[in-house]
Amino acid sequence: MSFIKNINNRISKYIYNSSIDLRDRSFMLFSVLVLASLYVAVICGLIMREPLSATVSTLIGAVGFSAYVHYSFKKNSLNRARIVLSVIVVFVFLPTMFFSNGGATGGAPTWLLLGLVYIGLILEGKIRTVMLLISIVMTSICWLVGYFFPQLVTEYSRGGNYFDSLVALIIVGAIEYTLIAFHLRLNRREQENKNLRRLFEQTATALVNAIDAKDEYTHGHSSRVAAYSKNIAKLSGKSPEECEEIYYAALLHDVGKIGVSESIINKAGRLTDEEYEEIKKHPVFGAQILHSISEYPNLIIGAAHYHHERYDGKGYPERLKGEDIPEIARIIAVADAYDAMTSKRSYRETIPQQKAREEIVKGSGTQFDPKFAKVMQHLIDMDTEYEMKEKDNVQELSGGNELSCSVVGDEISDGILLGANIRQIRMRCGALEGTRADFRPVMVLFDSLDGRYHDQPKDVADLNYFEYARLMFSGESELTGARKIEVKEEKSSGVMDRSGKKGRKFYEIEGVRVKDHVMITVDDGSKTTIFTVALPDNTRYAYIGLSGENCHFYNVSITTSEETVSEGFIPRIAEEVSYIDGPEGDVPNIQVDSYRTASTEGIPVRDGMKISFHAKSLPTARLVWHCAYVDMFYSSSKMPSGDDYQEYALIRLDGENWDTEGIARNKVIVNIVDDFEGWDAWKENNKKGYDCTVSFKIDGDKIITTTENFGISLKNITTVLQAPPEMYVCLTGDQVAITNIKIINPES
Repeated sequence: MSFIKNINNRISKYIYNSSIDLRDRSFMLFSVLVLASLYVAVICGLIMREPLSATVSTLIGAVGFSAYVHYSFKKNSLNRARIVLSVIVVFVFLPTMFFSNGGATGGAPTWLLLGLVYIGLILEGKIRTVMLLISIVMTSICWLVGYFFPQLVTEYSRGGNYFDSLVALIIVGAIEYTLIAFHLRLNRREQENKNLRRLFEQTATALVNAIDAKDEYTHGHSSRVAAYSKNIAKLSGKSPEECEEIYYAALLHDVGKIGVSESIINKAGRLTDEEYEEIKKHPVFGAQILHSISEYPNLIIGAAHYHHERYDGKGYPERLKGEDIPEIARIIAVADAYDAMTSKRSYRETIPQQKAREEIVKGSGTQFDPKFAKVMQHLIDMDTEYEMKEKDNVQELSGGNELSCSVVGDEISDGILLGANIRQIRMRCGALEGTRADFRPVMVLFDSLDGRYHDQPKDVADLNYFEYARLMFSGESELTGARKIEVKEEKSSGVMDRSGKKGRKFYEIEGVRVKDHVMITVDDGSKTTIFTVALPDNTRYAYIGLSGENCHFYNVSITTSEETVSEGFIPRIAEEVSYIDGPEGDVPNIQVDSYRTASTEGIPVRDGMKISFHAKSLPTARLVWHCAYVDMFYSSSKMPSGDDYQEYALIRLDGENWDTEGIARNKVIVNIVDDFEGWDAWKENNKKGYDCTVSFKIDGDKIITTTENFGISLKNITTVLQAPPEMYVCLTGDQVAITNIKIINPES
């Protein structure tokens, strides 16, 4: 009985888990009910003394069904299982039940209802419509065949038929009743949960707003830390339910600041030792404030109380060390530090994302748990559009929608990043108040690590500021670092509201970037000016900064289209910059302009196989991770993308690696050999280019990858926990050209 009770508890816990897709839960419940019915049918067949072949076939079907559902659940492929079983129900189960259970005069019509219920509740979208139509066709065919060829239908005695119909009615009725009752109960329960969750969210939001109201420099900090923490948890293999809990715990991590003096929180400049000691009390205040919350109590209190503990034991308030610190606090610690660095503070500007990444690398194992520091680094690497940063309603104008400047550069908006989604900027512009001079609005097209304009030599050097061009709204242009500019003028393409003060204009700007080309259109109502700019490379970002002479910008709004433009959207005015014109081997050469934007096709991994290639970092590369990577994966397309893509290891030739939780474990061994000249020399050697060989050895469930370059010897041991149909490896990287790729198999 305890065994049955345990199974019942597990099923109940699963089907009422709101973090799991409803159709998956319905499918599992339906499967359990059908399995129970099949086993009951076996018992009924024995009681009715049906032919042994019919009873045995039912038993085999029940066992096979059980095994397939269990396999699909373990492999997390329930979506495929729903479709496969619907095909079996329509093409095998229903016809078999019809012809072996007395046809239209037996229990078959009742059993046919089960197929319709299954398809209606378990499938969705077009596949549901298609399968319903096929089910109707199959039912009609069975009826017609049974009518014209009655000898094909197995008939029982009249009493047997009644008994069979009664059993079918009871079983199918019980299944349908259970499913309907489940959905009704679920709807009630989920509505109650929604109401409770809404109340909890509103309370949490009110507390967060109270914190933000006190600290003008941390507006949105808690929400961003919550989002980053949730993503760290997701990449660390946490369930959707756990990720949601971690999100709310992180959202409330700084609530203790309510108990800290506002004068200390908003002090311009660094704190004194006494003020810092006061700030250090906020984790304790937070734990006290949140003590009575019943939703995720351990997580929330742990997050608030311990998020300033350090992995090396030098944090506060209790100087906990290592894994003695609650896991949620270790996750939040790295998310909190990242957001603090990439947000503006009273005593400094934001720190560029790549410098923040370097600080996280330095703090791994001391300030941060190495596991979660590594996940944060991976999130930064994937954030190619620099979305993970402080934002306001109109962030590019520092939170407002107005900007005044007397000469170009004395005041300039934060950079408006251009990408493959069109950015639309609408604004009004006129002369500065109290002046009679003409106004000349200008767009500065540039790149920098922090997405801002710089003209001081030190800032230009430290933040890699690079200016492409200056584009005047009137149609003139000034080429600075770009390769080429073309300007065309057309009649205004749209009708816009021109109402406003005399001497002021309404402008509509659209900007988009595809690879190394940027196109910006400026419409002032009378003409449309189209600027096409050929950038020096595909690698750098492209930002627009709004400035001008004697200009007052106001009513500025910035939107981004959801659709991505095609590769040929911008007509080329210069050849694409390529660094892969060298010799080609067995695999086409690739140029990776930023983090994993290109890769080779997957190569099947074989024992003893080697891959040799020539790697050269691009001229814009400046960091150690701007190098070649080895990606070990599976996908049906043989490319590192797609719905079924699974990454087993990502090995960077600078010694870092990344693996996916649950399907593999990776151990990387990095040895610095005698001829290693330091990382600066290593980066320079990568820029000059070098020949590299990567070797693979398969030992049971382990794949051992080895390589060496410029004094760095790498050995990565991948232990495969879930074996794919085929293991592939491809070459990719960040700001690197990979050429002359050759595959050397052991037999060759």
